[in-house]
Amino acid sequence: MSKAAAGLAPFQSGEEAVDWIVKLVPFGIKPGLNRMELLMEKLDHPERRLKFIHVAGTNGKGSTCAYLSRVIHECGYDVGMFTSPYLERYTNRISLNGQDIEENHLINLVNQLKPIVEEIAETELGSPTMFEVSTVLAILYFARVAFPDFVVWETGLGGRLDSTNIVTPIVSVITNIGHDHMDILGDTLEQIAAEKAGIIKAGVPVITAVEQPELLAIIEQAAKSKQTTLYSLGRQFRYEPLSYELDKQSFHFSGPFRELKGVPVALNGEHQLKNAAVAIMTLEVLRQYYALILDDEHLYKGLSETKWPGRLELVSRSPRILLDGAHNPEGAETLAAALKHIYRYKKLHFMMGMLSTKNHTGYLRHILPLADRLILTEPNFHKKADASKLAEAAHKVIRELGLKVEVLIEPDWKQALETLKSGTEQDDLAVVSGTLYLISDVRSWVYYQTDSEKGW
Repeated sequence: MSKAAAGLAPFQSGEEAVDWIVKLVPFGIKPGLNRMELLMEKLDHPERRLKFIHVAGTNGKGSTCAYLSRVIHECGYDVGMFTSPYLERYTNRISLNGQDIEENHLINLVNQLKPIVEEIAETELGSPTMFEVSTVLAILYFARVAFPDFVVWETGLGGRLDSTNIVTPIVSVITNIGHDHMDILGDTLEQIAAEKAGIIKAGVPVITAVEQPELLAIIEQAAKSKQTTLYSLGRQFRYEPLSYELDKQSFHFSGPFRELKGVPVALNGEHQLKNAAVAIMTLEVLRQYYALILDDEHLYKGLSETKWPGRLELVSRSPRILLDGAHNPEGAETLAAALKHIYRYKKLHFMMGMLSTKNHTGYLRHILPLADRLILTEPNFHKKADASKLAEAAHKVIRELGLKVEVLIEPDWKQALETLKSGTEQDDLAVVSGTLYLISDVRSWVYYQTDSEKGW
């Protein structure tokens, strides 16, 4: 351990600062805002100086944040963004106008934070977690260094008790609700919906793409109790798909304030049209409530130029390798739809690695009917699912659905990637999917031949 990490001297490098934060991972996930409230109090409430766009949901949060950030910046504003998990480096999660937090700011802010974190760790509240410290670091960067006009603020897990919920935003977004983090958020979708609805604040408008009637009712009740306006997909706003092409889609948008024709997006999959529609409705609310200057030219350009790594991302052309961070049944369903409707291939070779807490059987039911070969591996992460147990689940689904799929087990993900590449011919398509911790490793290895950093 470095002298700085041992508390003997300030951090001198970004590596030392990140190392100290990552060493908080063993404190795990601690739902609740008590430590965050105390941190904000000791820092003189920097969160009160910022205009947050708070985004929650099971899937689509990251893409929606990317759309919002790109368009708002295209309109001439400075925009901060906080997302998780990151794909390559810790600093990816905190950005200004698409650029990661600079190392000197990271070092200075972590040196300010460390004694306060250690002071709280000695109280009955216990040590702040890695994600809590990261959240506070982002707030400090935006409030004391970057001073953005808006901050796109992605929820980490759930909503009500998530550390990001320490802020009062100017608009709240709930993309959708599905089966994820059920070990923490609850056993039913209704319980998960209630947790995500916890980001709704008094008088702060809400946009949602939640469509299940019983779950939408929970969102509606939360909005009503907070006396705020809810803009719901299929009711207050709609989208109509217009064209589907690889790397180029378009749709019509209609909302309570105006209609937009032929809206272009570059991200693949019909689910990205829905995410873009949610982003547009959010931008329309900002235009109406907060006088955001939103010209159609900037809106269309921003949406058409938005990129989001690790989501239907082609990282190799020979052989064709597609990365997608689908890691729950709903994500697998949207991935399967994209593979059926957008991509062309002779055979589909699928490599997956999961965390042990996910619904593997529900995921496999969507993917296995499309796959010719399934390679099961393990992410380099402490909560990884055993590849042999994934194989048991896969064989069960194969028998249940009467499929013919070759199943291979290779726990070492680098070797699994070589096996995937060696068996994929020119007219085939290879897909790597599952936990973003695997996607992160594979992406870094393909592009840079280096291992990725690890964190939430």
